[in-house]
Amino acid sequence: MTTAKRILVTGAAGQIGSELVTALCRKYGNEVVALDKRLPTENTPNTGSFEVADTSDKEHLTSIVDQHGVGTIFHLASLLSVVAEKHPQLAWRVNTEGLSNVLDIAAERKIKVFWPSSIAVFGPNAPRVKTSQEATTIPNTIYGVSKVAGELLCNYYWLKCGVDVRSLRYPGIISSEIPPSGAGTTDYAIEIFYEALRKKRYTCFLREDTILPMMYIPDCINATMEIMNADQTQLKRRTSYNLSAMSFSPRDLTAEIRKYVPEFRCDYEPDFRQKIADSWPTSIDDSEARKDWGWCPRYDLSEMTKDMIKKLSSKFEAESP
Repeated sequence: MTTAKRILVTGAAGQIGSELVTALCRKYGNEVVALDKRLPTENTPNTGSFEVADTSDKEHLTSIVDQHGVGTIFHLASLLSVVAEKHPQLAWRVNTEGLSNVLDIAAERKIKVFWPSSIAVFGPNAPRVKTSQEATTIPNTIYGVSKVAGELLCNYYWLKCGVDVRSLRYPGIISSEIPPSGAGTTDYAIEIFYEALRKKRYTCFLREDTILPMMYIPDCINATMEIMNADQTQLKRRTSYNLSAMSFSPRDLTAEIRKYVPEFRCDYEPDFRQKIADSWPTSIDDSEARKDWGWCPRYDLSEMTKDMIKKLSSKFEAESP
């Protein structure tokens, strides 16, 4: 990835954005510009350049791109599945209009773009086990619909405008840096660690046997940077690549956590999020990403749990008076 021009990360205060900004700053220093709709918080990485903006405001976004001499955009700003279902019109505006603006600007200024899709593109008509790259994408959530539309937009701008746009279908992402927001259907897999360490008890909003594809944040960040660094000749997809690392259920995760917190107890009270989870795959076939640009995850359930427990335990100890 060229550093001749600066790198803009939208959604920089979010779960993935905050850690991506940190990783990019580690590699490219002050060439990184963070952008979010919210003001910076204590969890927001300090890049030295932070802009507050709504990506659906194309004029403002364009001025920021020009002001900073941006040559690469990681466009992460998005409404996640739970919030999107509650506010479908807002989700459509944020998730599709924001992307459309980024792609328009990229076409005009020859900017390289990364945009994350999701396993939510797969609906109930797709095979749920080892869901393939070519599986049917007819989702029954507005989040999934917006991601399918986004994939098609990315491919269109590549074909018609030559925009070097790259994308990954993220599974559920687990991290220790940003507290869970409840905005995503897979957020239980973050909440459970906080409650296990603090209260030794958690009430999960999904059934104990609900298996979903998941990924630990270091693998997510590595995959994102790897696909952006890949040579164009390696990439066969301009919609979005399937991406996978592990699949597990709340029951599986509970068993792993009990290795470190033996007294931990998990109860189950499925709510409306169960219906969303039931429409998603239980495992993903990411063989095309592995073949085309060498993707390979490092963390499985055991290693991820061990690292989460270690990092959160240290974090809570540091917060104690």
